Amino acid sequence: MARIAGIDLPKDRPVWVGLQRIYGIGSSTSRHILTAAGIDPAIRVKDLSDEQVGQIRDAIDKEHKVEGELRREVQSNIKRLIEISCYRGLRHRMRLPVHGQRTRTNARTKRGPRKTVAGRGQRRGVAKK
Repeated sequence: MARIAGIDLPKDRPVWVGLQRIYGIGSSTSRHILTAAGIDPAIRVKDLSDEQVGQIRDAIDKEHKVEGELRREVQSNIKRLIEISCYRGLRHRMRLPVHGQRTRTNARTKRGPRKTVAGRGQRRGVAKK
């Protein structure tokens, strides 16, 4: 089993798919890494030699931030936005959607379970305005 950046890659998957288990590596980045390392993307993880795993590690370390380093950078960016009290920082602080999504409906994950409010809804005998 190949272990890269502290993550065990699934052995029955192609290498380009297995690399996506690493935080910060998607499909296009994994293909770019394999091209830089000179490895066929279709080969399975279990068929990789130790030399090829080393080449992949070197290609990742040379060009990309992954796992802990990337997570720390993202958290520090969010912390900076909160400290300077910009709009995005305020949205992070209130745990609301940051990228302009609506919250009147949807956003249940961020806002939590529904809270029933008395006096809302349709009352008997009262026509809609």
